[in-house]
Formats: sequence, structure tokens, C-alpha cells
Amino acid sequence: MSTPLIETRDLNVRFGGVHATRDVNFTLAEAELRCVIGPNGAGKSTFFKLLTGQVKPTSGQILFRGQDISKMQPHDPGRLGIGIKTQVPSLFNGLSVWENVWLSARRLNSTAQADRITRETLERVGMHAYRDVTAGLLAHGMRQWVEIGVVIAADPPLILLDEPAAGMSDAEVARTAELILEINRQHALVVVEHDMNFIRMIARKVTVLHQGAVIKEDTPDRIMSDPLIQQIYLGKKPH
Repeated sequence: MSTPLIETRDLNVRFGGVHATRDVNFTLAEAELRCVIGPNGAGKSTFFKLLTGQVKPTSGQILFRGQDISKMQPHDPGRLGIGIKTQVPSLFNGLSVWENVWLSARRLNSTAQADRITRETLERVGMHAYRDVTAGLLAHGMRQWVEIGVVIAADPPLILLDEPAAGMSDAEVARTAELILEINRQHALVVVEHDMNFIRMIARKVTVLHQGAVIKEDTPDRIMSDPLIQQIYLGKKPH
């Protein structure tokens, strides 16, 4: 078997008496797209923060291409090749769309290469026509797409997205789904999300968290037809 891109082994986090994650075993292959879902309090946010170095595990391991990164600091993921997009866009509001993406591309490339990567990236995310617009003036959906552009301009093998469709219109959600599928042709992604309609647009495999533990991994349709999932995720009582 090939080495997973990222893997967690018996991952536990405790905050005082609260067990936020419980023996989470998770494996993602190179170029795979995985959605992680669960109701409020399921441990999704904690799991995301574990993968991004914002929270340290109480016990267990996080491996990136076989390297133990359990003790990484919040500034380490980018250096390792892990791109992160949180729920709230963290763009430089006073800079243009081009400048935001260019700064990301320039970090590991020459000026000429950064120019080329920025142009190609803005075309990929559908924002080249807005290249000179100040980021702080963009509508919410466009800001999200620019930040995705900032992430992919650095060409990380793994991208972590936290609720990328939150607050979007139906048309923006559909465009974001198309964009994620296009990005997945070159990058692995972990998408933490709660919108099952959006997940059905992009996912082939879904991991379900409940009370900090992984309770099921399967296709979106099989996940949502499971009576237990319907009960805990949708509040439906089994017949």
C-alpha cells in the first residue's frame, strides 16, 4: 500500500472534562477529495484545527506523507504543503485581487513565475476580470473564490476547506462546487461542511463525526439513507 497523504491514528483531544475527539482514525490518499460532516458539537471544528496545528492532540498521531506532524505549530502547515481556507476570508482588504494572489504565488517562485501563476489562478477561479478590484470591496462569494485562489497559488498537495459554501447564494454554491471539483484534479482536499446538498455535488466519500468519533464512512447517498445518521444529523427518528 502507498503511504497516505494524511493520516490520523487514535487521535484524541480533551479540554478539561470534554472529550472533543475520540480515537479518530482518518486516512486520505493523494489527490482524494473527502467531506467531513456532523451535527453541531460533533468535533468537526476541533478536527480541522488539529490538521492545521491550531490544536495539539492529547494523544494519538497526525502523519503527513508518513511524517509525524502532531506537534506542528500554526505557521507550519504552509511550509509542509498544506493549504488552509477557514470560514472567514482572511484577505488583505486594502490590496487588489491580483496582489492578494500574487503574494501567495511569489513566496516560492520568481517574479515572472508569480505573474504567470497569478494569471492562471485567477482564470481558474473565475476572478481574472476583477484582478484590479480592491479585495475589501468584493461580495462575499467572490471573496471566498479569491481566497481559494490564494491557497491554490501556493500549489499545496493538500487543501483544507472549512465550510466553503457558507453564506452563498444557490448560484454561488453551484459555482463553488464546480471549482472544488476542478481543483481536485491537481490537489487533495478535505472539506468540512454541513450542507448536504453541497456535499452531494462534490463528494464521493464522506466521513461522519458524532460526539468526537468517526461513526461512518461511505458515499453521500448511503450516508444520508442510514437511519442512525438521519436521527443524529437531521433529527429524524427511525420508524
